Amino acid sequence: MYKEPLFLEPELKERIWGGERLRTEFGYQIPSETTGECWGISAHPHGPSTIKNGELKGKTLIEAWDEHRELFGHFSSEQFPLLTKILDAKTDLSVQVHPNDTYAREVENEPYGKTECWYIIDCEEGSEIVYGHHAKSPEEFRSLVEEGQWDQLLRRVKVKPGDFFYVPSGTIHAIGGGIMILESQQSSDITYRVYDYDRTDAEGNKRELHIEPSIEVSQYPHQSPELTYKVEQYREAKVTELVKAEYFTVHHWDVRGQYTLKMDQPFLLVSVIKGEGTIQTEGQQNPIKKGDHFIIPATVKEIELLGHIECVVSHP
Repeated sequence: MYKEPLFLEPELKERIWGGERLRTEFGYQIPSETTGECWGISAHPHGPSTIKNGELKGKTLIEAWDEHRELFGHFSSEQFPLLTKILDAKTDLSVQVHPNDTYAREVENEPYGKTECWYIIDCEEGSEIVYGHHAKSPEEFRSLVEEGQWDQLLRRVKVKPGDFFYVPSGTIHAIGGGIMILESQQSSDITYRVYDYDRTDAEGNKRELHIEPSIEVSQYPHQSPELTYKVEQYREAKVTELVKAEYFTVHHWDVRGQYTLKMDQPFLLVSVIKGEGTIQTEGQQNPIKKGDHFIIPATVKEIELLGHIECVVSHP
């Protein structure tokens, strides 16, 4: 079964801060002009991907995980561990934070907290993210929130295309308007909002905030992880290890011709963020292009990429 990748049909999500670039940039059939998220590789019940090819065509990734664990090297976790998204932020996302695994299990009865990371695909000049805060303690954090002193509280960072950020659980964060990212994360949908810019929906209602759990799960003081990129240069490809962390390892592949990889992981999650070409696996060749998401299963021992392609690749 499967001597080729599992190609996936993504789930598209409308968001108050979303736009149209998931259609104009990636060619997705978006549901509206406020589409903010593409869940490209997902086995989360809030938006599972559907397999597009082979014997499991029409099945969800949840079903494939439950019924054919051999495709994933019999990986030991009960639920599929990772989730890959593309986010189009036309306007600012809410300032938010995610819990760790322990808090998620004890308080939310969910298997995973949410540690994530962002690869900046594109952004407008001068774009900013919120990445951390300036409070030294929960008490100071609460005081600044209650007083609405957001400029004093929030730590803002300028970004440019190609930047990468590791966002462990407990990190206050927000993507700014005009930014498009690829997000690799634990398979979790738990979000606590701290601040939403007093926005209202079409009915004039503000979105719910979660001040108390936000204070409980946030890190004090904020510490930005130090990242050391590892770069391997091949004749026609550059492979950069962006992060090797507790829950995932993430690479950026920049192929300008040909790149061959022998599989040494149970499975790989691959998202094409630029260009087009082909992927060859054990005699089978498939076209790939910007916007494609697929999993290279344990049943494939070697892949060859041909073309001018950039991919973000993760594994647990």
